[in-house]
Amino acid sequence: MQTSLLNKYCDSRLPWYTIYPTVPDFSAMVGANTYGRWLRRLPRDEPVSIYLHVPFCRSICWYCGFPTSLTHSERPIRKYLAVLREEIDLVAAQAPRALSVSDVHFGGGTPTIISPADFLGLMELLRDCFTFSKSTTVAVEIDPRTFTTEMAETLGSAGVSRASIGAQSFDPLVQRAVNRVQSETQIALAVESLRQHGISRINFDLLFGLPHQSVQSCVDSARIAVAMRPDRLAVFGYAHVSSYMKRQRQIDEAALPDNVARAEQAAAVAETLVAAGYRQIGLDHFALPSDELALAQKAGRLCRNSLGYSADTCQTVIGFGPSAIGRLPDGYVQNELATASYHQHIKAGCFPTSKGYRLTEEDRLRAEIIERAMCDLQADVPAICVKHGFDPVAFLVSADRLEMLTEDGIVEIEKGILRVKQEHRFVIRAVAAAFDAYLDRAPY
Repeated sequence: MQTSLLNKYCDSRLPWYTIYPTVPDFSAMVGANTYGRWLRRLPRDEPVSIYLHVPFCRSICWYCGFPTSLTHSERPIRKYLAVLREEIDLVAAQAPRALSVSDVHFGGGTPTIISPADFLGLMELLRDCFTFSKSTTVAVEIDPRTFTTEMAETLGSAGVSRASIGAQSFDPLVQRAVNRVQSETQIALAVESLRQHGISRINFDLLFGLPHQSVQSCVDSARIAVAMRPDRLAVFGYAHVSSYMKRQRQIDEAALPDNVARAEQAAAVAETLVAAGYRQIGLDHFALPSDELALAQKAGRLCRNSLGYSADTCQTVIGFGPSAIGRLPDGYVQNELATASYHQHIKAGCFPTSKGYRLTEEDRLRAEIIERAMCDLQADVPAICVKHGFDPVAFLVSADRLEMLTEDGIVEIEKGILRVKQEHRFVIRAVAAAFDAYLDRAPY
């Protein structure tokens, strides 16, 4: 891709469009009372997904943009789990009884920081409050540096079916530069232990755009990862927002690659993974042909949610824990970011909802176009407009950023159907932004 186009469209401030509208558009006008009403209105016969946030780590990675805190003690973890259990009870009391659960995802932070006994107890509570089936997917994010055989056995016993391992980079120089030092052996042992205990669906996270990374080091990391044959890989570009995330100030900005170098790294990793038999999924995921992501993409039902690309088609995601985002038919909600504030609300018997967003029909229209563009690199704009009751001609005319994208050869539009050229996949966020009605006023 031309350097001029990369510099023009690779804007780090653009949203990742895992949801739309995005979090900066959330408002405190949607709070605990609204969330309670939305929960009570959930359809009884539709499955839901659950996300649980565990905001603790044994070591803080400087690149991380998620709300986490460092602890070497078990006390704050157990205190947090007691409050988390109360939140689960609060939600279960408001939602229709026996809601069926399609997917459960433990994120963080480091979910496997929870003791084996406490993890089993938490899963038991979820099964008591909601309806699980044999097809329910339970996924857990893992830090291989602290992962134990006992925890692998516990995850297997608890019905966990997918594990996501933060590999990031296998280059020791890069690891030291971001405070994430872990050996290839540690990761290989974690993978082996998971598979031995029946957890065969493995994800790897890799990062590019980190300090001191080169095309060669990115390719080397991808090749090491491929040798362990995970089912899928997420290859994310590091977002340096040190004005917002103080921990990122530990990173040497002078050692960060520019937009052109980042694009070269991403392209080289993609080429390596595709050559190894993985299918490229949307912007930044790769999956074996037999993986559910690849199958969902092939069937045209690939989705995007707050965790990224997903084969989960649930319209409702219930988020638990500080900072967790929920998606309901009426709109979005987000919990308090600070653990202390989260605790206070729960102890008072209230939902810890700090803000949210009530969806309009136009929001749903734009969200669907953005999701299809991000998932399929194309969107049938007229068909989506008709579905939501909008005039497609007037709508396309109003999307003034599209003209520039078309003139620059990023997209093609024929009979209202938008297609992103494969060689410009790297700037798909800029295409999605053309349909974002709130971008100009969002404080990115």
